[in-house]
Amino acid sequence: VNNNPSEYKITLSGTLKSPKITFHPPFLMLMPVPLDVETEAVINIIPQNYLRQTRIQVKLPELELGDAARTNPFTVQFPEGQDIVLASDGTNNELICRISFRSPKPMSFLGNMFFTDDEDN
Repeated sequence: VNNNPSEYKITLSGTLKSPKITFHPPFLMLMPVPLDVETEAVINIIPQNYLRQTRIQVKLPELELGDAARTNPFTVQFPEGQDIVLASDGTNNELICRISFRSPKPMSFLGNMFFTDDEDN
């Protein structure tokens, strides 16, 4: 600096935290109900380390009925929106997710619903 040929060394270090989401409760069990009656539950989606706005998408399972027909008895709603937003304090706001199930035929199901962001994480 200032025409001085001395060398200056700057060392930088940092930690990269990948975005992730967790759920409360961590698994969902819907109560048995009569045929064609809706049952539902609410979960909280807790995003962490999202530095820019992103939208949560849900891939719902398609189930096979006894007659080889396929159905999707689940619906998902985000009553307050499905966008993950960075708050002014640097944290991400939680999302509320309402999951419902209704079927005209008897069935049970054990499986996964996949929640992804705009980058398919």
